[in-house]
Amino acid sequence: MAKRSKAYQAAAEKIAADVNYEPAQAIALAKETNVAKYDATVEVALRLGVDPRKADQMVRGTVNLPHGTGKTARVLVFAAGDRAEAAREAGADYVGSDDLLEKVAGGFTDFDAAVATPDMMGKVGRLGKVLGPRGLMPNPKTGTVTMDVAKAVSDIKGGRIEFRVDKHSNLHFIIGKVSFSEEALQENFDAAIEEILRLKPSSSKGRYISKATITTSNGPAVPVDHSGLRI
Repeated sequence: MAKRSKAYQAAAEKIAADVNYEPAQAIALAKETNVAKYDATVEVALRLGVDPRKADQMVRGTVNLPHGTGKTARVLVFAAGDRAEAAREAGADYVGSDDLLEKVAGGFTDFDAAVATPDMMGKVGRLGKVLGPRGLMPNPKTGTVTMDVAKAVSDIKGGRIEFRVDKHSNLHFIIGKVSFSEEALQENFDAAIEEILRLKPSSSKGRYISKATITTSNGPAVPVDHSGLRI
């Protein structure tokens, strides 16, 4: 543990305390200061100028990263009949209806995303206490409540990420792995930021993005110059 702490401290010393880096510089520095011995995830954290307690200021959405996430998401689909078969053919990891509902109700959450057909939502809605806190509840706004379950599965497996502002106005998302090139990470970052900017609530006043950092798994945070993020 002490050895890891020294590595973290040495990495953190490479980040100037009073500098907010341009996104490209921040990405390069995040890769350089990665302390994990595995292919760590590169993450972005934003502080938004919104009040998530107000329904019209909730920022939530999805975006397809042009270079994917670097990981294969495990997808669960609540569907029956032909839709269930389509989900299996699309590569869903878990597919079912009443049997799967019962399994999840029992605490099974070993998956990264959940998709449901509209006709299943009456039953899926009862799983709110299990799925809600983990951000796994299917939602039509994020394309996870749909009749086209095959497309939803393909999108998620292909690198679609979902983001949602938390109660403290923070928003987190991943843009890939340390093994990605700086260019690929930059393009993923740009795609996500563009969508987040597009979703800016009209009722939000003042600066929309007030703070931004880029980091790797267990690595130090690199401050990003958010003034260049347009708003």
